[in-house]
Amino acid sequence: MGVRTLSLSWQFLIVLVLSLQILSALDLDPYRVLRVSRAASQADIKKAYKKLAREWHPDKNKDPGAEDKFIQISKAYEILSNEEKRSNFDRYGDAGENTGYHQAQQPQGHHFHHFHDSFYFDESFFHFPFHSERRDSSDEKYLLHFSHYVNEVVPDSFRKPYLIKITSDWCFSCIHIEPVWKEVVQELEGLGVGIGVVHAGYERRLAHHLGAHSTPSILGIINGKISFFHNAVVRENLRQFVESLIPGNLVEKVTDKNYVRFLSGWQQENKPHVLLFDHMPLAPLLYKLIAFAYKDYLSFGYVYVGLRGTQEMTSQYNVNIYTPTMLVFKEHIDKPADVIQARGLKKQTIEDFVSQNKYLLAARLTSQKMFHELCPVKRSHRQRKYCVLLLIREGTKSNPDFEAFLSFALANSQDTVRFVHVYSNRQQEFANTLLPSSETFQGKSAVSILERRNTAGKVVYKTLENPWTGSEKDKFILLGYLDQLRRDPALLSSEAILLDLVDELAPVFFLRWIYSTSEYFSDFWDSVLHNNWREMMPLLSLIFSALFILFGTVIVQAFSDSSEDQESRPPEKEVSEKTEKTETCFSKENSSRIPKKGFVEVTELTDVTYMSNLVRLRPGHMNVVLILSNSTKTSLLQKFAFEVYTFTGSSCLHFSFLSLDKHREWLEYLLEFAQDAAPIPNQYDRHFLERDYTGYVLALNGHKKYFCLFKPQKTVDDEETIGPSGDLDTSLHLGETRGKPFCNSGSKPIKGKLSKLSLWMERLLEGSLQRFYIPSWPELD
Repeated sequence: MGVRTLSLSWQFLIVLVLSLQILSALDLDPYRVLRVSRAASQADIKKAYKKLAREWHPDKNKDPGAEDKFIQISKAYEILSNEEKRSNFDRYGDAGENTGYHQAQQPQGHHFHHFHDSFYFDESFFHFPFHSERRDSSDEKYLLHFSHYVNEVVPDSFRKPYLIKITSDWCFSCIHIEPVWKEVVQELEGLGVGIGVVHAGYERRLAHHLGAHSTPSILGIINGKISFFHNAVVRENLRQFVESLIPGNLVEKVTDKNYVRFLSGWQQENKPHVLLFDHMPLAPLLYKLIAFAYKDYLSFGYVYVGLRGTQEMTSQYNVNIYTPTMLVFKEHIDKPADVIQARGLKKQTIEDFVSQNKYLLAARLTSQKMFHELCPVKRSHRQRKYCVLLLIREGTKSNPDFEAFLSFALANSQDTVRFVHVYSNRQQEFANTLLPSSETFQGKSAVSILERRNTAGKVVYKTLENPWTGSEKDKFILLGYLDQLRRDPALLSSEAILLDLVDELAPVFFLRWIYSTSEYFSDFWDSVLHNNWREMMPLLSLIFSALFILFGTVIVQAFSDSSEDQESRPPEKEVSEKTEKTETCFSKENSSRIPKKGFVEVTELTDVTYMSNLVRLRPGHMNVVLILSNSTKTSLLQKFAFEVYTFTGSSCLHFSFLSLDKHREWLEYLLEFAQDAAPIPNQYDRHFLERDYTGYVLALNGHKKYFCLFKPQKTVDDEETIGPSGDLDTSLHLGETRGKPFCNSGSKPIKGKLSKLSLWMERLLEGSLQRFYIPSWPELD
């Protein structure tokens, strides 16, 4: 009973789905979908399609029905853009192929065929995973596996582009695009485009490697680079997509103004040049594909005979402008080396024509690969290949030597003999192996006949006894050797091992780096512009995280600096143990830096330099200020420079001096904030004007508004004045020095005041000195 109920449920579901599909199929009107009239032109239809496609593209429109609407728009455009399908729809209400007389004979089956052709309902509609053998047989021969893709498709993509479709089971959109895909595959495969199909359900590794995270997806591969197709799946769009994969500089547009330059490029490029004359404004896709396949061997140009500036070429080369004509030019640009002319040039015909003219008559050997192709290794006695090699210096092609060799090659071309030449100054080791050791050939051209015996470089050869001058005598001798060689291969009596040729056309490292960088940025930009966001999410996440950390750090630092400015003076122990350890600029590493200059730059702290050297000093920087008087200026500055010289390697330290005679009040105000066990005398002290501050050193932090104090070492005169109980601490206490100034004590006692300054500087950089905070810097009068 349960089985019967389940069967009835399935039957009801199938009938319901079929009914809905039939109703929607009967309702499909391409004119109504694209919102155009039945008399609309192709330009109006294309304009309406582009507008609606942009509006309803699933990547831009998040409406749940956007994908179905986009498929209807694409199908409507496919019908109306094709005149035959549009005519069928206008006549019979159906754009399928089963119309006209055949449909008139079967009026009863009209509705069924309309449903079938519009929505492609076939046996794959209910495609279960365990019935994979019922998959569309047309895709079977194109199925790709990961190993096949890596080992065959990617290397082959350097010779031809590949168009790959990603599909899966239960993919109704894949069924919708299937007719268009079959039509495009049939056309492009005949032109030489590689075709592939990846089933995402069975080849998940390959689908993930390609970056396809949804089905259906269509992508192209050329030169190992993957590009996704992002437009509506119609024939013209797919064709344009394949054409966009091909580099745009492969086929040059040639006119009467530039054809001489184009054909003369054989000297620099070492390639034959091909010209196609046709009446189409743009080069055919087939010609571009052939140009991409043979880009390493030939240069391709296209001549639009409908253009006014092409009459000179057509008349000079006697080209029939009404029939596609292909010419190949080698060393002589006034006359083509080969011609092919046909009303419908096929792929195989063009490939045969191009492959037979891959090389110049006397091509230059520029790499070992080219040497292998032009002078192959002997396979058997019946497959002997001889190379007649001209050794010539660079820049002498216009000389009679090369012209005579070229004319001899043109007159004596054979299947078993290949004429080539080498620049002896570029391939010195290669040339020296074939040339005799005598000075006869130095700076002159020479001709050798050689035959390769194996791939390791072993050759047998014979070099003409005299240098090649291109005279009739030289030609007669060379012709005699070639005739004798046919009868007696033992003529090549010399043996040698040739070193590999240097690749002359290989790009330098800088150019390769530029090319790689440009390709990387183009791939990145392409990924950003299009919808492959899953691949871009890790990179975007990294970028936004870095920006968040950067701006967050700046904001936190700004708030912390403002809060420190508003705080009162912190406890001394906390300042010395925690805050001072965070000074990254003043570390022990900085103290051991080698001085960058051979002198100490000390500036005077005046009202002019006060703002820049203290108040507006950059965060993390300190100004070390020496207090002196006019009488002690010379002696103290010499000693100060000597003591701080080893610390000038730090870019965070600045050195200045302050005149006590001019700015005593500023200094007294500053010292009031210094915490000292002994009281600081006030201005009513009778010794106020006699107090001596010469030799004091202040380390001023203008940004955080604090300073560290150095008290000078007491001299013998000071000991006699203040007694043996004076304070000798030079770094933590202010102390008092009363009596007469040190101006009369001589230069040696004055210099002794700074004898322990270097130790104090060490502690300053360690961050172990006490800090004295002030609310604001006073004005310097």
